[in-house]
Amino acid sequence: MKFSLSFSLAALSVVLSHDLLAADIGPGDTIIVTATRTEIPLSDSLVPVTVITRADIELSLATDLAELLRFEAGIDIARSGGAGQSTSIFLRGTESNHTLVLIDGVRMNPGTLGGAAIQNIAPELIERIEIVKGARSSLFGTDAIGGVINIITRRVDTEFIEASLGSGSFDSQSGHVFGGNHSDDGEFTVALNWQSTDGYAPRTDSDIERGYDNLSISLYGARRIGNSELSIRHWRAEGNVEYLDFFLTPVDQDYKNSVTAVGLDTEFSNAGNSKLIVSYMQDDIRQTQNADFVESNRLSLDWQYSHAFERHTMTGGLYFVDESASALSFGSSFDEDTEVRAIFLQDQVAIGRHKAFAAIRLTDHESFGNQTTWNAEYGFEINAAWTVNMGLGHAFRAPDATDRFGFGGSTDLRPELADEVQIGFRYAPGNGHSVDLEFYANDIEDLIDFDFATFTLQNIGAVEIRGIQLSYEYRGENFSIRTDIVNQKADDETTNTRLLRRAEHSATINYTQNIGVHRIGLSVLVSGDRMDFGFPENVTLDGYVVANLTGQIQLGDSWQLNVRIENLFDEEYQTVDNYRMQERSGFVELKYRWR
Repeated sequence: MKFSLSFSLAALSVVLSHDLLAADIGPGDTIIVTATRTEIPLSDSLVPVTVITRADIELSLATDLAELLRFEAGIDIARSGGAGQSTSIFLRGTESNHTLVLIDGVRMNPGTLGGAAIQNIAPELIERIEIVKGARSSLFGTDAIGGVINIITRRVDTEFIEASLGSGSFDSQSGHVFGGNHSDDGEFTVALNWQSTDGYAPRTDSDIERGYDNLSISLYGARRIGNSELSIRHWRAEGNVEYLDFFLTPVDQDYKNSVTAVGLDTEFSNAGNSKLIVSYMQDDIRQTQNADFVESNRLSLDWQYSHAFERHTMTGGLYFVDESASALSFGSSFDEDTEVRAIFLQDQVAIGRHKAFAAIRLTDHESFGNQTTWNAEYGFEINAAWTVNMGLGHAFRAPDATDRFGFGGSTDLRPELADEVQIGFRYAPGNGHSVDLEFYANDIEDLIDFDFATFTLQNIGAVEIRGIQLSYEYRGENFSIRTDIVNQKADDETTNTRLLRRAEHSATINYTQNIGVHRIGLSVLVSGDRMDFGFPENVTLDGYVVANLTGQIQLGDSWQLNVRIENLFDEEYQTVDNYRMQERSGFVELKYRWR
């Protein structure tokens, strides 16, 4: 390493030299972990964080993570057809590989191709999702330019068993089993989910239907040993996806995504906590018609120590990665190993009506040398109802193996660098209503893009992103509503053109209503037009309005019937040029629970 690990030990020794006082979390607080890598109330976060709860997930009856995310403000989803097809996230106008996806805190993004395979993540295995909007490279390293999406898998707080069977349009079938037990000494959970569909014709210039199969499993076990908890968890999704190649020939590929982690969480006192996670990630795609494949493996060690004092909490940690990436495509191949080392230090401060957060990370990347990333944030409680938050951040993304060695790749690429500013105002009078107004600006240098003059990837872009989001939320005893309006511009300053596959204007409405023991939900997305690839010129995809209607009908204490109507207005629209999105369709699910 080019920087000494003694720096981290010295920093942590300073942390240990103070008197102790644990941080205070109230019993009714919504707890998040992603914004600061420590448990804090959602109301204490100085950056925008959205939490999708288990209740939200169940009511949505979504088939994958992309279906859950597309009704969240500030997120554009680009999908090349139906279930299992290639899907990208554009968070707050940034690139599709600028959003870091975690599963239980472990990086899922592969070392090839950049973006995580969100189309293969089954919602039935998810307890909640935390979406942190804004640069977070100081806490998580490369890729976290636009934000972080942390998927927390399901757990149980008592003895519990759940099972379901579902069916719907396009000859879709699904089923899941979930269960476990929790005691003072430990816990275990097992979740199994299966999906299969014949699908629909994804291309607008072909009537050939393409199907998808997914088998997912999530395992978790933990055991208390004195003041420590030893845990092991495993998430895995594998199956087959059919699609059409460039020449409209029916082809298919097998895929496998998995994350395995062993954790040791130790309480040294009421205020001191150590967390060690050793994890292994695998992302594997293999064509069935030929020998082409893409494979990424990552062995990681992530350790942090947090200590709470009277007015602040400090956290320091180390991060080690050994990553391998290999591929064979169109006769071109590569097989590369990369090592990454990092150290980070952060401080959370709360003094009266003032809150502050500062973090710095030093990354030693084998291919790109030292990178320093940071965040500095401040919040002020104007009165009991009004708060203002502001923050600065510097983030980076290291080119992946495909960028450097794949088709059109270049070993001369430089990391993408981003500088972000955001300011937020919140009004929450305490009667269930809240209003948020957020401004954000992100300037990205050395954006990696394909240069058609040289037919290679080059650092040819400088991007300017400016956005504003207005949100209103009400949560009452029998109904809740959340509305968001986003206006943003994401432009390539070099060519003075809009970035592709991002809408400049969008709005979302999410409404739920309790009717006795039953529930209904309505989600609406209004999206403006967007640009997409075209030849010889880029094309404009029309704006659209899409709505989903869902319902939960209780059939006694243990049985539940769930219903979803997808694309209620039967809107014809595209998020990727020449690829259809799902027409109006219906799905039903029968679920059984036993405690």
